[in-house]
Formats: sequence, structure tokens, C-alpha cells
Amino acid sequence: MIIAGESSGELYGSLLAKEIIKREKTVKLIGIGGERMKEAGVELISRISDAFGLIEALKSLGRLKKAFKNALHTIKTCKPDVLVLIDYPDFNLKLANEAKKYGIKILYYVSPQVWAWRKGRVKQIAEIVDMIAVLLPFEEKIYKDAGVRCEFVGHPIMEEIEEVSNLYFKKNEFIQPSIDTEFRNFFKTLIGAQTNFQLLALLPGSRPHELERLLPVMVNVVKKFKADKELCTGHKFQFCMPLAPNTDEDKYSLLLNELRDEGVLISKGNSVKVLAASDIAVVASGTATLQTALLEVPMIVVYKLSPFTFFLGKKIIKVSHISLVNILSGNKDVVKELLQDNANPDEVLKELKFIIYDQRYKNEMLNNLRKIKSLFAGKKPSERVADIVMELANR
Repeated sequence: MIIAGESSGELYGSLLAKEIIKREKTVKLIGIGGERMKEAGVELISRISDAFGLIEALKSLGRLKKAFKNALHTIKTCKPDVLVLIDYPDFNLKLANEAKKYGIKILYYVSPQVWAWRKGRVKQIAEIVDMIAVLLPFEEKIYKDAGVRCEFVGHPIMEEIEEVSNLYFKKNEFIQPSIDTEFRNFFKTLIGAQTNFQLLALLPGSRPHELERLLPVMVNVVKKFKADKELCTGHKFQFCMPLAPNTDEDKYSLLLNELRDEGVLISKGNSVKVLAASDIAVVASGTATLQTALLEVPMIVVYKLSPFTFFLGKKIIKVSHISLVNILSGNKDVVKELLQDNANPDEVLKELKFIIYDQRYKNEMLNNLRKIKSLFAGKKPSERVADIVMELANR
């Protein structure tokens, strides 16, 4: 049984499902996820909710309760050999407590970010789970120090990136810092963009509250960029927005049509190909910032929450940066983070100009992105986690 609560976790669940099926063709996979997990062979008992933050979660409370009820009923009736929890701690830890009563083996894949907030959960997790597979190198020590069996397996987005990059490279060449203009042009052609224009990627996130708050910002960034005489003199730019596969395009049709009217290419489910084609990116904080870093794309990170959620977050979250890029760089200011009111078109354009015109600034950022990339080289997380699942199931 695989439980994923939002789009990035659902991607990891789908990659894991494929690897498990490779090892045992007759395995039955059930769980909570989206289209990618369904296509990978998982029988869905509920859909992902994409709720994030207090206000956002309250809006999804009814769906969350129903999903939990379905999951609990499935555990009681099917008694899976192994329960794989992917992030989503408030839901998953509660479910794990119930699963433990039935003697079910529990693997936590993509652990909660205990290094950022609610560090007391480490002890709680240690008492419930049989094994933790973590995605970030510094997380391993946190859990091992708490007496939990834990392994840094690498990040599954690297697998997706390598798979896409191998359309251009020979196998395994991607781990080298060899992304050049030919690589970018190959993917520009692939997504229908022009090779004689630089490409600015706009990634507004996948959760409903991210799209509601950041899509209008992205629309105005494009309009102000195109109206800026300095940027339009001597620089040819085009724009592309990759949407997550689970995005409800009808819900955001007015804003998406406004982007299309501005000449923005909208590409659903192709974020890796779009980033591979991109020369620069404006990215919502989250997993996409790591994807952008691994593809060596200079970026600006933006994020907005409801004012109340942000206020609470500042009180309880103990980190100096929110983007994975800066956190993995030892909490250095490698990329600019624009949060809340600062996530506005004027601030974004100001930072875009730094990246476009200051070659030293851009090169320093790229060097730091390549260092992050080296942390994940050689890791095969989905393969390794599938091995752990089979071990826990005594297969």
C-alpha cells in the first residue's frame, strides 16, 4: 500500500510502483495518489488532496477525512504486507499508528521535514516505522541518532531527469556538468520552442493555493518583462509554463488564456523537458527548485501563503531559507527567495536582470547548482526503495 498526498510525492510513488512490479509481476498495489500512480499500476482508493498550510488544509478537511476513512478500511480488510508512506506527515503518521496495530511493516519514504519544524516527531516516527528512506543527505544522521533504521537513497526526481536527459545524452552522461547550448536547443525543439530565443520558464507550483496566488504574479511578470525596454533591447526571450499533470486547467482557464494571449507556451506534464530547455526560471518553492538546480538553470524562487498561515509558519518553522537549493548549500543565499508581498513582478524583474546582465553572479549560482547535483550522482532511489519493500515483505 502506497500513500502519497500531493503531486511530487505521487511522482515518487509511481516510480516506486514500477520498480516493485519489475521485481514481482503478480504484486497487488493499492493506495492514495493520482494519475501517474494509477498508470504505474496502483489501484487508487482515494485521490491526492494537495492541501498545504492551515487555511488550505481546512478547505480540504472533508476530502481528507474521507481519504483517511478509506485508507483505514483498506488496511483492516486487505492487511497489506508493507505500507509505504510518502511525506504527508499529519495524515500518514496517524495512519501508521493504526497500521502498526495489525502488525503491518511500515516504510517511511520521503520523511517529514523534522529539521525545519516539530523536531519532536523524530521520536514518534522512530516508535512507529520499521525503516526510513530519506531523500536529502543530511537527514540520515538525524534519524540514525534517534535509533531509527535509516538510509539516504537519493532523490527520485534525479531518475526522472536522467530519463528525460537520456533522450539527448548517452546513458549516465547526465551526471557530468555538461549541459550546453546544444542540449538546451534539443529540448527547445522538443517542446515546440524557438532555438534562437532564450527561454524563461514559469513554474507556479502544483497545489491549488499555489496556483491561485502565483499564477496572477506570473501573468504580470510576463507583461512587465515584455514592456521593459532594457530587457527587450538586444535580448530575445520566449516564455513557457509547464503545469503539473493533475492541474485542473478549467479552474484556471482565464489566467491560462491570458498567458497564451501573451505568447506563453503552456505545457502540461512536461516540467523536466521544459526546464531542460530553459535558460532561466521563476519557480515556486518546493521540489521544482531542486529539479531546476539539477538541470543547471539559474532561478528565482517565489512563494505565497495565506497571511495567517505565513504568520504561524514564521513562529514555528526554524529555518533561515525555504528553498531546497539554499538549504542544501548550507543555508547560503545561492538563489533569491521572494516571499509573500516580495513575490511581485517588480522584484522578480529586478532579480531577472541581475541574472541576465551580471555574468559573474550567474556563473557563481551555476557553480553552486552543480555542487548540489553532485550530491545525488550515482543514486537510484526507486530501485533501492523497491529492494527495501521486498525485504520488509520477506520476498
